Amino acid sequence: MIARLVGFDTVSRRSNMALIDWVRDHLAGHGVESRVVPSADGSKANLFATIGPAEEGGVVLSAHTDVVPVDGQPWDTDPFTLNERDGRLYGRGTADMKSFPAVALALLPEMLAAKLKRPLHLALSYDEEVGCLGAPAMIERMAAELPRPSAVIVGEPTSMGVVLAHKGCYVLRTTVTGHEVHSSQIDRGVSAVMVAARLVSLIADMAEENIAASDPTCGFDPPFTTLHVGTIEGGTAPNITARHCSFLWDIRPLPGDDWTRYRDRFAAECDRLLARIRRISPDCDIRTEQLAGVPGLAPEPAGTAAQLCHALTGRNDTGMVSFAAEAGQFQAAGLSTVLCGPGSIDQAHQPNEYIDVAQVTACERFIKDLVGRLAA
Repeated sequence: MIARLVGFDTVSRRSNMALIDWVRDHLAGHGVESRVVPSADGSKANLFATIGPAEEGGVVLSAHTDVVPVDGQPWDTDPFTLNERDGRLYGRGTADMKSFPAVALALLPEMLAAKLKRPLHLALSYDEEVGCLGAPAMIERMAAELPRPSAVIVGEPTSMGVVLAHKGCYVLRTTVTGHEVHSSQIDRGVSAVMVAARLVSLIADMAEENIAASDPTCGFDPPFTTLHVGTIEGGTAPNITARHCSFLWDIRPLPGDDWTRYRDRFAAECDRLLARIRRISPDCDIRTEQLAGVPGLAPEPAGTAAQLCHALTGRNDTGMVSFAAEAGQFQAAGLSTVLCGPGSIDQAHQPNEYIDVAQVTACERFIKDLVGRLAA
């Protein structure tokens, strides 16, 4: 089943419909109805399905179907063909994160034979890797159409440890419009590049302030909200004041740290600069748009999901991770949620991505034990 799911090239820039259609047919072949939640343009879709009775108190097994690109990476084998060697399974998505739903799908006959008293819900999303864009519509539909589950397990690669918290992630694009003149007459022009540089410097200042005020005992690595500028482009020539400059940046806040305070401080500086540059040319502008926003997952050590996963794994992990995931979106909908899945994030997004077979075995045991609990 892992080989089959890895075989679908679901890099985020492409459609995931072939995988979704296959999963839907696979479930239907076992008498399980699924519901598809398409993207606005219909090129991608989420899917959710229920195994067992339509009762409250079930458990959601959640995974994203998209994977990151392989372009330019030095793979030793075809990334979309599973290769097994030395106790490892190699292929794009083996760790992040097709092995988790593959194990669940492979155990479908056992789930059906167990005559569950409480349901298992399978939830597959699209576009997690580019900002967790697909899951919100699916979560909304699930809330409207399914009996309320008691726990959500998002199977991100945690080496089957229980992760109680993750940071949020907010991605923004800022575009500066300047006024072009010969650079020898810069007092008559506005360099969009130089205005953008001031704003990038503010982002760096806020990042440094967070480092200085960080609490190393908070459980996160790094133990502070991060701010980072990832790309910047603009300008035409060294002797022209740039008309255009645009940069992409992100904020990854700790749970409980309101990301809007950084956005608002940044916006206030934009307003200050804009008033100044518009005195030179009224055509100047500074605009910021939010491209993605994922809330953090706040720890709930006594939550239903945490307690369930501690019992199933026999471990008392209270891990926290700095990457964002869909778990925060499920929690924002009022559901007790944790991360717990096979594989290591250390292998995610890498060339020659792999998962240890032992991790797959541990995940299989985990889901089998979960089925047993829901059937008891």
